[in-house]
Amino acid sequence: MQKIVLKILGMHCASCATNIENSLKEKEGISSVNVNLITEKAYINFDPNQVDIYEIKKIIESLGYKAEKEDSVFSAENNEKQEIINFKKRFIYSLIFSLPVVYLAMGEMIGFYLPLFLKNYNGLIQLIFSTIVVFYCFDIWKSGFKHLIKFKPNMDSLIFIGTAVSYFYSLLVLFILLIGFKIEAHIYFESVVLILVFISLGKYLELLTKGKTSGAIKELVNLQPKEATILKFKNSKFDIQNKNKIDNFKFKSEDYQEIKVPVEKIQVGDIVLVKPGEIIPVDGFVVDGYSTVDEKMITGESIPIEKKKGDEVIGATLNKTGVLKFKATRVGKETMLSQIIKIVEEALSSKAPIQLLVDKVSFYFVPFVIFVAFLAFIIWFLVGEPLSFALMVFVSVLIISCPCALGLATPTAIMMGSGLAAKRGILIKSGKALEIAKNINIVIFDKTGTLTKGEPVVTDIISVNEIQDFKNSKGNILNKCKVSNLDFQKKLILQIAASVEKNSEHPLAEAIVKKAKEEKLELFEVKNFQAIIGQGVISELKDKKIILGTRKLIIDNQIDISSIEKIITDLENQGKTVVILAQVQVKNNGRIFDNKDSKIIGIIAVADTLKLYSKETIDNLHKMGKRVVIMTGDNKRVAQTIAKEIKIDEVLAEVLPQEKSNEIRKLQSQGEMVAFVGDGINDAPALAQADLGIALGSGTDVAIEAGEIVLIRDDLRDVVLALDLSKYTLRKIKQNLFWAFFYNVLAIPIAAGVLYPFFGFLLNPAISAMAMAFSSVSVVLNSLLMRNYKFKNS
Repeated sequence: MQKIVLKILGMHCASCATNIENSLKEKEGISSVNVNLITEKAYINFDPNQVDIYEIKKIIESLGYKAEKEDSVFSAENNEKQEIINFKKRFIYSLIFSLPVVYLAMGEMIGFYLPLFLKNYNGLIQLIFSTIVVFYCFDIWKSGFKHLIKFKPNMDSLIFIGTAVSYFYSLLVLFILLIGFKIEAHIYFESVVLILVFISLGKYLELLTKGKTSGAIKELVNLQPKEATILKFKNSKFDIQNKNKIDNFKFKSEDYQEIKVPVEKIQVGDIVLVKPGEIIPVDGFVVDGYSTVDEKMITGESIPIEKKKGDEVIGATLNKTGVLKFKATRVGKETMLSQIIKIVEEALSSKAPIQLLVDKVSFYFVPFVIFVAFLAFIIWFLVGEPLSFALMVFVSVLIISCPCALGLATPTAIMMGSGLAAKRGILIKSGKALEIAKNINIVIFDKTGTLTKGEPVVTDIISVNEIQDFKNSKGNILNKCKVSNLDFQKKLILQIAASVEKNSEHPLAEAIVKKAKEEKLELFEVKNFQAIIGQGVISELKDKKIILGTRKLIIDNQIDISSIEKIITDLENQGKTVVILAQVQVKNNGRIFDNKDSKIIGIIAVADTLKLYSKETIDNLHKMGKRVVIMTGDNKRVAQTIAKEIKIDEVLAEVLPQEKSNEIRKLQSQGEMVAFVGDGINDAPALAQADLGIALGSGTDVAIEAGEIVLIRDDLRDVVLALDLSKYTLRKIKQNLFWAFFYNVLAIPIAAGVLYPFFGFLLNPAISAMAMAFSSVSVVLNSLLMRNYKFKNS
């Protein structure tokens, strides 16, 4: 079996995708087809011995669409902007030329003055302007007619029948009147133009939002830098095969030269140079240098990770501090970023679990109405009624089925719902979101940047020993500090730690220095600063050696930590990173430090803290009957601490980006409907895989594009509001669809003449048009009532 991805141009509704699928599946040799309207792609598995690509494309093109082969995961080609411009022009022109028709048809009825000239040529002028509108919207007729004769009706088929019958019936009536015959008949040119105008508006609005999700893939592709620096060795060959053999290798600048190359030219085994502030271009392992790398966009880890010889680096992550040389191990489509892109596209290509209600109904409604119309025509003609009578019945039945209200039902509710949401800082980007929201029973939250702020802050300062040695004759060194919530001893611990850390670029150091600045503390000058990779820092302050770092660093300097071990363990169990501050006394004026006189001064804990309203949001979701899960690439202890604090039901920790979508898929396979809330690059696959993706507006563009609902205000309470408002909007759409059909379905038997034998009453086309118009008014009014929506927690 062979798999091919085709770009499909010309699809306008969900039934277009269904028709292509069904037609291709009928062809022998094609095993499976999945056509995605949003990405405009067809994913086809076929046997090349039975059918070739040319035949597949021919089937698609015979349906009125254009198919192009797509060789890459993401094709830069797309005509979306031009399509939007064309639909906008069509709507504007059809609206302009429809206004005279409506004025002439309804002017006198509503009290407008009509000059004698317009009265005399009323019908002819309506015909001219209606024909212009039909010309601008002729592609709807073309599509509707083509699908109709293939017995695969879509929304365009409904529009075609309603407008074409009205147009040609009106044309026939006008012709009869112009040649001098006097008949009692009504022309329906205003119905024709209004239907086409409203449908053009609906298609234009749909096109504005269609395809937005595919922008996620563009954003992912843009994460990778265009160029990279590789090292070209002059006289020696760099032949390290694995990261276990790099310890003794020494880089000498005279042995190599730096060369800029396009990223796609990097090969496995190349040595890549990355400077501070640059994006790591491909995956590999470090062979020289030390730095911290922000991997938040890929792994979800909130605190930048230290990288030294032998450590793995991931493409598309940010090198923050030092210079790194690393050996490329995965390039091109093999990198983790490319795998994420693939996962996002595959998730987007999967079909929505609920088919659009309008397309389902239209599939049965059109044949039914046509059957009833012809049946009524034949019956009345056979029982002896004149041809004009039978024709009136036939036209009345078709007119009553006119899909004007059907075309308005969804866009009007979506416009109102989207407007209500936008006022509250919520963007609803797809009809799928509205369909799925009411069935969601599990809400999964990413941790870093979603439930938490995504940056380390100082959470605890604990004094271990009184620090008297830092007082001078003029009084406390803190006499310049402003009043704060920290007591003297804790201020002093923070002041010393920040003074030492101000020379470090480590993320924990940044958090400590930031806290000192917030407290308006004046920092000391330190000497002989030394950074111990992965452990901490050592420097001198007022003839004392100050050590700030991990357990290992303190123990390596022969300082006993047994007295504070429980405190450290308790803090770490809360998911916090602990650094210990200690001092070593000078032994004599020769500046010899004596570890016997050393002591621990204090402890500083740093952690990623919860966002405002996190707990309130989880509580409200529980009230709605939702099960809440936290999913993160961070360690399990940190995730469990947060889950316990805000009463989350389940924890999925240490989950890699490519695994996030798999975890969601597992839940979906159990019949669960899953919403995922996230903000980072690493969340894009999960947002796309979830039944409902909710992205925070403060997050990356990728997450925003991949999510079907975007929370602009970065307020977690809007997750609850978004779910409730989506359910409300979907409920209104269903109500609109009911009203769109209620009068029509009720009136079809009347239009067919079932009451005529008993009461002599026959529903003429004019009344049919009024019923159709009334159903449209009902739909619009019902949508306008959405302005009264209120949410008790908003």
